[in-house]
Amino acid sequence: MKRYTVLLLLLCMLSACVSLKFSSPKISVVSVGMISADVFSQQFRIRLHVRNPNAVELPIKEIEYQLFLQGDSFAEGVTDQPFVVPALGEAEFDAVVRTNFMSSIGRLLSKLNISDEGKIQYAFVGTVQLNKGLLRKLPFNEQGTVDLAIKK
Repeated sequence: MKRYTVLLLLLCMLSACVSLKFSSPKISVVSVGMISADVFSQQFRIRLHVRNPNAVELPIKEIEYQLFLQGDSFAEGVTDQPFVVPALGEAEFDAVVRTNFMSSIGRLLSKLNISDEGKIQYAFVGTVQLNKGLLRKLPFNEQGTVDLAIKK
């Protein structure tokens, strides 16, 4: 009887551990807008959409990321506030980034094709850091297009 009890306890513990393992979320860029700019630095607001493919909520501690626009490195950083994405749900949030490369913005603008109406290719890569679970860091690599909007 003790063997069955121990076996049952081990199976329960294993199933609990499996439920704490997460799949990587899908993170896409919704918009990129300029907040402020001067000769030395620029500040942008990046709106991000997170989709949770897991059957349990995703407790995100932070997202460490790099954003590439039209193949050029545009921004990198770490989100500053933790948040939770509901099970099989979605969430949006803003990340504010500072850049310091006027020449890269010039290269980016020169690559924009008027026929694309301001739509540009992006790659968003990085790591999601979780508050709990067996796997605390989930890598992501998403690509798509986004409208380049200059917003204040």
